[in-house]
Amino acid sequence: MNDKSLYRIALTLIKGVGVMHARNLMQVIGDEEAIFKADTRRLGIIPRLSERIIQEIRSPEVMERAERELAFVVKNKIQLLFFTDPGYPQRLTQCIDAPVLLYAKGKTDLNRKKVISIVGTRNATKQGEDFCRDFIRDISQKVPDIQIVSGLAYGIDICAHRAALQQGLSTVAVLGHGLDRIYPSLHRQTAVEMLEQGALLTEFPGNTNPDRHNFVKRNRIVAGMSDAVVVVESGEKGGSLTTADIANSYFREVFAVPGRTRDKMSSGCNRLISDNKALLLQSADDLIAHMGWETAGKRDQPQQKELFIELSAEEEKVFNALNKTGSMQVNTLAIELNIPVSELFMTLLEMEMKNRVESLPGGVYRLV
Repeated sequence: MNDKSLYRIALTLIKGVGVMHARNLMQVIGDEEAIFKADTRRLGIIPRLSERIIQEIRSPEVMERAERELAFVVKNKIQLLFFTDPGYPQRLTQCIDAPVLLYAKGKTDLNRKKVISIVGTRNATKQGEDFCRDFIRDISQKVPDIQIVSGLAYGIDICAHRAALQQGLSTVAVLGHGLDRIYPSLHRQTAVEMLEQGALLTEFPGNTNPDRHNFVKRNRIVAGMSDAVVVVESGEKGGSLTTADIANSYFREVFAVPGRTRDKMSSGCNRLISDNKALLLQSADDLIAHMGWETAGKRDQPQQKELFIELSAEEEKVFNALNKTGSMQVNTLAIELNIPVSELFMTLLEMEMKNRVESLPGGVYRLV
């Protein structure tokens, strides 16, 4: 356990301090322990930090709650993942509202090369569940190292987790409550099985109830820690559509399984497709082809940069990264170079105009 663990937990327990405030505190103070040991005068000069929040930071109750939570974490061998840790899901670091701290239980790498989230209605039909199982079976045969993320809820979520386990895939459940419970309790056995080849993940400390707004909040993690989001079934409204919208805002690919126009549980997916918010998905091959994963194992020969092509410093970094791997998905490239996706897109556009890179389906780029 990191010697900063107590202060990292405490940082998330300050009333009125959300993700942005916490990141701002870390940027200005530079150290999580120093935040709680800084005097009132130093905290007072931090922009947008009110007197009330300063009092909350200095409150002994925050550290007392953090000590109780740390004791629970140690007793139950829970892993703490701070946003600066290498083990933290690196795809999430590109998301402005990502949690500063995650609690994880299990045995898996949260930074697999290929990660997809599969979501859908809690009132899944037999057709939807059959598609989910067939899709995961097919993709496991062609992309055996893929990781499946979902939310452990009824319907499509639990179907995805169980199908992943059956195919020997790593699967991660993002929870809307603390790790002191499993909700729904009927899925406890599946959750236990997941610990051997997957993980349970949450931003919520113990004693956090599975309230509705917490599940809405956790959807951004489901979207952000993946390369693509697959919506199998959804009505006109639901958490799956929220997850799809968040994924689009994070520059993630979104796929939706179409259905008949009169099927209520297909109306949400059909709407995503018709509104150009999702790509039509009929098989695992569709996703693999669009993501450029069918050629992922084929490395292009490293290229020598032509001397007469001038590259900026940013373009040089992109060139060198792509020259090592042959091709790379834009979110993976952003993580590799530690550049926001929005800025990276501008650099890639300039390089496309210079005929140095070309874009492939699925947000994949390679050198020309």
